[in-house]
Amino acid sequence: MLVTQVSATTAGSHSTFALVAAIVPVADLADACGDDPGLICEWVFDATDSARAAEVVDWAIDRPLRIVLILVVAWVINRIARRLISRFVDRLVERTHERSPAEGAVDGDVEGDVEGAQALTAGGLLLSRIQEQNERARQRTVTLGAVLRSVATGVIYLLAALLVLGELDINLGPLLAGAGIAGIAFGFGAQSLVRDFLAGIFIVIEDQYGVGDVVDVGEATGTVEEVSLRTTRLRDVHGTLWVVPNGEIRRVANMSQLWARVVLDIEVAYDTDLDLASEVIKRVADEVWREGSDDATIIEEPEVWGIESFGPSAVAIRLAVKTEPAEQFRTARVIRRRLKQAFDEAGIEIPFPQQTVWFGEAPAASTE
Repeated sequence: MLVTQVSATTAGSHSTFALVAAIVPVADLADACGDDPGLICEWVFDATDSARAAEVVDWAIDRPLRIVLILVVAWVINRIARRLISRFVDRLVERTHERSPAEGAVDGDVEGDVEGAQALTAGGLLLSRIQEQNERARQRTVTLGAVLRSVATGVIYLLAALLVLGELDINLGPLLAGAGIAGIAFGFGAQSLVRDFLAGIFIVIEDQYGVGDVVDVGEATGTVEEVSLRTTRLRDVHGTLWVVPNGEIRRVANMSQLWARVVLDIEVAYDTDLDLASEVIKRVADEVWREGSDDATIIEEPEVWGIESFGPSAVAIRLAVKTEPAEQFRTARVIRRRLKQAFDEAGIEIPFPQQTVWFGEAPAASTE
């Protein structure tokens, strides 16, 4: 019985020693190579049973190799991301060069119009304008691609830098906590900035407007002088420069896309021969169209749509003229001046408000 107890006690001692012997190397390995030891550091520790040698190898070989691997993976991911962004930009550029319905309509007008030279000139001007807008959209899309590539590169290498700091046993907890607090504060304080930035990206991608376009953005109407990812600068007809944050733009009326239209309601007196007035209006508009002047860039034959309304003192005849983008205002001024001259020659009266005043005598008071 005693021998048995001694044997059991001896066996228990050997088990405890083996357990302690197994725990101590693990603790030494963690001290030498960290909680997540690398293969090289662990192999050196197993081969030499020296924590010092393993620690030297860990700092001299293992950690640098892991850092290099992190940087290589970040470089590969960055190249893939930039390639994907470039393909996305190329698709946007190809979309801007696709033929639009307006362009096809111009080609048909050029081939079938009996006016020949005038239609060819007008169609050529419109096609030139379309090509100019496509090139502008291409340049802006390429610029957007450069911005997106820069943002992707910054994010990828920032994450790689955090992983490298982790490999150097730098405690990232306080750093990430501080960055999180700063990010929350920045997010609350820069909501409008982020909104403006995102809106600017979609303005560029969708090519809603560009420099030189005449637009109405609600608060302001004018010619676009600069478009950035945060703001749009407009100069109105009075010379005032408006700086509008992109996030504040809810809708855009672009008066410079592909073509524009002059719609004139020309008023004549009620006793005017309406057929004669319509003929004069059509003749004047056609003359301006055939001249092909730089002051009135009409791209299609003008149309008289007929009687538009009956006013208090006049009948309105509507004239519609298709022009180059943003040229409708100057063309309308030219047509109005010519119409005034033609109406004077034809004896057609342009009415103006009149009043008829009746004077009467009050009835005599009764003397009875």
